[in-house]
Amino acid sequence: MKAIQISRLGGPEVLEPASVSSPSPGPSEVLIQIEAAGVNFIDTYHRTGAYPVQLPFIPGVEGGGTVTEVGSAVEEVKAGDRVTYASHLGSYAEKATVSAADLLPVPDGVDMGSAVAAAVQGLTAHYLSRSTYRLTPESTALVHAAAGGVGRLLVQMARIVGAEVFATVSNETKAKVAREAGAQHVIDYSREDFVERVQDVTHGRGVDVVYDSVGLDTFQRSLKCLRPRGLLCLFGQSSGAVPPVDLQILSSAGSAFLTRPSLPHYSASREELLERREEVYRWMKEGTLSVRIDRTFPLEEAADAHRALESRATMGKILLLNKYSLP
Repeated sequence: MKAIQISRLGGPEVLEPASVSSPSPGPSEVLIQIEAAGVNFIDTYHRTGAYPVQLPFIPGVEGGGTVTEVGSAVEEVKAGDRVTYASHLGSYAEKATVSAADLLPVPDGVDMGSAVAAAVQGLTAHYLSRSTYRLTPESTALVHAAAGGVGRLLVQMARIVGAEVFATVSNETKAKVAREAGAQHVIDYSREDFVERVQDVTHGRGVDVVYDSVGLDTFQRSLKCLRPRGLLCLFGQSSGAVPPVDLQILSSAGSAFLTRPSLPHYSASREELLERREEVYRWMKEGTLSVRIDRTFPLEEAADAHRALESRATMGKILLLNKYSLP
C-alpha cells in the first residue's frame, strides 16, 4: 500500500512517499481503508523528535474511513462501518489497523471530512472547555490562535455555554473568523498588546482561564492575563517549547495554576471517549458547532501540508485525502 514514511528526523522534507506492506488486524483490532487523515501539530512534534517515536514510522494520529476487516474478538464495529479515530499513529497511509475500542462511528448526516476534522481537534476543544477548566456562563476565557483548528472550535464551545471569550489572532482576516465563531473581544496581537486589552476590559481582574496552544511566544504574557488563582492551560507549542521555569512565577501571578494536558488522558476509557464525541457530533448536526476545513492535500503531498500548518497561516483543519475517497 502507499504511505508516508519517516526514516529520519527533520523538516517537512523527511515525509517521504513509500510502498509498504498492508497491515493485518490483531484479535481486538480492525483494518480501515483510510479516506482522510488529519494533519495536527503533534505530527510535526513526532517528525522533529520533540515527541520521540521509533524510526521508521508512518506519521499521523487521526484518520477516518471504512472498516474492511475485523479481528476475531471485535464487537464494537463491523465491516462496512464508517469510523474515525484519534491518538493512533499511522494514519498517513491508505490503510491502518486501529484498536476497535478507540473507534468512533460516524453518524448519518456527518460527512467523513468533517468527522475527521473534528476528531483530534474537536475532542481536544471539548476536554479543554468541559474538563480541564469547566466553563460556565460566568466564566471568562482567553483563547490564543482563535482562528486555528482547535482555537475556533474552542471559541464556539465556550460560547455554547455562554462564557465570555477573548481571542487573539494575527491579522484582520483571522479576526473575522474569530468573531464569526462568537468571540466578543478579538485582539490582533500584531497591533495591540493582548495583556493590556484583557486587563482593561476586565478592569484589572484578569480572566479565569487562558487556553494557550502557542507556547514560547505567549507563555509569560498569558500568566499576566489571569485573575488570582486562575488557570493557564498550555496545550500546544506552535511557536516552540516553553523552557524550564521557576515555579515561583505562579505565586507572582496570583497563586496561578498551570497544566499541560493531552488528549489521551482525557479519553482514558471508551465511555469517556464516546461521551465527548457524541456531544461534539450532536452540536455539529444541530448547527451550533461548525468545522472549518482550511485546505486539503493528496496523501503524497504531506510535506506541503506540514509546511502550510507550520506557517501558522491556516484557519481551520488540514486534511490529507486518498484519491479514491472524498470528492
